[in-house]
Amino acid sequence: MPQADNSYRLSSIDFLRGLVMVIMALDHVRDYFWNVRFDPLDLEQTNGALFMTRWITHFCAPIFVLLAGLSAGMMAARRTTAELSRFLFTRGVWLIFIEFTVITFGWTFQPITSLFILQVIWAIGVSLVVMSALVWTPTWFIASFAVIVVFGHNLLDFGLFPLPGSVNGAGPLWHGLHNTVYTLDLGFPAFIAYPVIPWIGVMPLGYLMAVLYKMDANKRQQLLIGFGVAAIIMFIILRVINFYGDPNVWVSQKETLWNFFAFINVTKYPPSLLYLLITLGPGLIMLSYAEKWRGLFVNWMVTFGQVPFFYYVVHIYVIHVAALAASEYQGLGWQALMKDPFAFPAEYGFSLPVVWIVWFVLVVTLYPVCKWFADIKNRRKYWWLSYL
Repeated sequence: MPQADNSYRLSSIDFLRGLVMVIMALDHVRDYFWNVRFDPLDLEQTNGALFMTRWITHFCAPIFVLLAGLSAGMMAARRTTAELSRFLFTRGVWLIFIEFTVITFGWTFQPITSLFILQVIWAIGVSLVVMSALVWTPTWFIASFAVIVVFGHNLLDFGLFPLPGSVNGAGPLWHGLHNTVYTLDLGFPAFIAYPVIPWIGVMPLGYLMAVLYKMDANKRQQLLIGFGVAAIIMFIILRVINFYGDPNVWVSQKETLWNFFAFINVTKYPPSLLYLLITLGPGLIMLSYAEKWRGLFVNWMVTFGQVPFFYYVVHIYVIHVAALAASEYQGLGWQALMKDPFAFPAEYGFSLPVVWIVWFVLVVTLYPVCKWFADIKNRRKYWWLSYL
């Protein structure tokens, strides 16, 4: 019985990780294939289908970072503090390096010195480096750090720490710690899409969750649901108060559906407290129920969740190459898309149904590749495979 419980609880983590990775691919296919040239979350221009296609992808980064912390916490039971710290640090530095090189090139197909796009892998890498230091501290300190960062970082929105200089390149580097910014402060052009605050607080929360996986299954599932419901309730309360937790206040709309959209339309860049609450809350609930789910769909998601880094890198290149072919098909030439999506020609792109079809084909195509690599990781225990 304990062995079966261990198998299913670990599968539930891989399932949720795989699910958000698959949903994430929808966001990236959207970037490279659709013909919409405005923010799909802009309530003055969007429609319901466009809004939800973008909004549903909000769940990906918070859950992925939380689960990365959870994996580190579960690893702590099998390694000494020194071993764990060394692994987290080296893996974090490795991810930052890959973001600057392999992944940046995949986004742009331009020389990597032209523009560095720092997204979720960069944020995870920095968070792992921070986590490598936190593992040496007492549990109460890790918890305090996580709570202060996650629940307090929106105080920066009130100008408590004014930032001199220009946002576009001349401001201090630490502006990019909490703000999406194009900067030259690194000595080269970089678009910091994922500020590291509050991600460095989300990962320790996941790390602390590892204690739940030493408990009885029923108690663990109840606690996960309880934490998830509490996060959703806190989101609703803060959104109704409409003062703290998100730099953009909720503005009531005339129609019920649009009022709901406005209510859940929270800030991802940088990730606000409300953004984290409304994504992590449902994520925790799903993590609980996933321990009981079985079937082909679950198995597919588990496979993706076992090789997240491999999947992430490969899917970027596949999407971009497919977009080159799509540009050739539309008569623009593949060279027109040898750049990042923000610079694509205005006449390029496809309707939303095409985006969904391409996404579905992509996921189906990547499954056997990911299954092959997952089997390799399960059969081989080479140390370097833990970095892929």
